Amino acid sequence: MSSHTPSSSKSSTSASIENKVISEKQAAGNKPTVNELAQSLNKIVSEGRNPDTLDIDTLSTEGILTCINNEDAKVANAVNSEIPQIVKVVDAATISIKNGGRLIYIGAGTSGRLGILDAVECRPTFSVPDELVVGVIAGGEKAIQHAVEGAEDNFSAGRADLEALSLNQNDTVIGISASGRTPYVSGALEYARSLGCFTGAIACSPNAAIFTKADVAICPIVGPEALTGSTRMKSGTAQKLILNMISTSTMIKLGKTYQNLMVDVNATNEKLKARALRIVMQATDCSEEAALVALNACNNKAKVAILMVLTGQTAEQAAAQLDANGGYLRAAANKSE
Repeated sequence: MSSHTPSSSKSSTSASIENKVISEKQAAGNKPTVNELAQSLNKIVSEGRNPDTLDIDTLSTEGILTCINNEDAKVANAVNSEIPQIVKVVDAATISIKNGGRLIYIGAGTSGRLGILDAVECRPTFSVPDELVVGVIAGGEKAIQHAVEGAEDNFSAGRADLEALSLNQNDTVIGISASGRTPYVSGALEYARSLGCFTGAIACSPNAAIFTKADVAICPIVGPEALTGSTRMKSGTAQKLILNMISTSTMIKLGKTYQNLMVDVNATNEKLKARALRIVMQATDCSEEAALVALNACNNKAKVAILMVLTGQTAEQAAAQLDANGGYLRAAANKSE
């Protein structure tokens, strides 16, 4: 049962019942009729018509942009209201990873692509293995750039894609769907819960079908889009903000930062080597020369280099002290004082 409190209005209750009926038909392998889907879309907030943008096609270029920007300005407040729910997901993801599990995002279309984007950016930013934060999209790799017909409506494919990852109870699974009705995501979350995984769901409409499949529901209500039903806009922006918050906060809690610096950055190219150099200098107030000496001694590992500069230890001593403190640089540095 979701920990998100749904609206008690008649329309919300009606939407919830319709979503349940459609979800049950899809789970049973039966396609809902076009009329049933149309009726369900009528009750989804993100699919409504925006009264503030009805004349958007008559505006100047500046007017169009201002109109879109005014709508975008509503997103941050909508996300802010969901922080208590996001807290639960971050804490669960942190425990999962400490227990050898993974953080897995799963979605279709724009939502799936956003999950993949957040997952792949964790790797160079925090020096984590490719398989630690995973993005899964309905329709597979082809769907990253091209629409795959019917992929989001395949309830059983959500389960199959998680089975292919050898999902286990230590994993945290986050389903993403702007409308909250995506059968592929519902199927994935249902399977994840059956294994005992912690599950979260992100959607932009109350009483979303996927909320019934998740332990925690995150529902930033951003309202109707500037273009009706174009959920790549405000809904997508809200999802992007939330995914950034989840992954970044989780990595902070895992000791991947020091102060507000990305000390676990993987310096694999010249730009990132320059960033590592700046990070060491910013963390220690040392000279460029001292930072370079430390980085060269520890194979460009900024976290180790910082501890070397702060404590005067060798690369080997600093690495060992970090290991003894679970990789938490602040704790390792405090032990040397």
